[in-house]
Amino acid sequence: MTSIRKLALITGASSGLGFELAKQFAQNGYDIAMSGSSERIFEAADAIRNLNVEAYPHQADAATYDGVESFWNFAAQLGRPIDSAVLNVGIAIGGAFADMELEDNLRIIAINITGTVHMAKRVVQHMLPNQQGRILIVSSVSATLPTPYETVYGPSKAFGFSFAESLREELRGTGITVTALLPGATDTDFHRNAGMATSAIGSSKKNDKTLVARQGFEALMNDEDHVIGGDEQTKQQAIANRTIPEPIKAARHAKQAKIPD
Repeated sequence: MTSIRKLALITGASSGLGFELAKQFAQNGYDIAMSGSSERIFEAADAIRNLNVEAYPHQADAATYDGVESFWNFAAQLGRPIDSAVLNVGIAIGGAFADMELEDNLRIIAINITGTVHMAKRVVQHMLPNQQGRILIVSSVSATLPTPYETVYGPSKAFGFSFAESLREELRGTGITVTALLPGATDTDFHRNAGMATSAIGSSKKNDKTLVARQGFEALMNDEDHVIGGDEQTKQQAIANRTIPEPIKAARHAKQAKIPD
């Protein structure tokens, strides 16, 4: 029997913000097609099923064409229209650009930019004939400033924000909406996974991940252009970033992101 529930597709849903976003959709009656790079995605799916919806987990490497394509084919083979798509998968690797391996820099681009464009292409072409759909692209407050010691990550998230804004306008009037979520530092394993746990930003107080996910979900449902994810201080800092000179923002971020020797 075909479910009458709507279906959401969520990338990077094994843990952290992606998993919290999956919970938001599940709590609002959505079934979830969810991807992750490790076997943790299957545990995450079990947790989502406990919210009385169906979860469809798929393990794949989002840094590769085949990995992105395999998740899309997996979701498409469910034979159901995708109501909402959350393009959340993203990574950072902290450190000085000159000291990092080129392969690490290119992996950030492959996941944060290439993979996002790839999945967006599949999602948009799926939604257009249905004349209905919602797309949430997870960027970052880092999109609003230079990010030394995260020198490839910040620009990759600036791409995501601009991409979301551009796609939103293109799709105006088609029944498909696009929203960007720009979280500030959030209480996930993000900075630890990036090797930045000992940096000032890595050890700082973080925004609640449930709050950030709820803000993103509500912005998507309300067809907002974009939303800053986090507390009032985070929102005010993002507003200030519009007018603070770039060199000042760069120097400030360098102090926050540099990993102590």
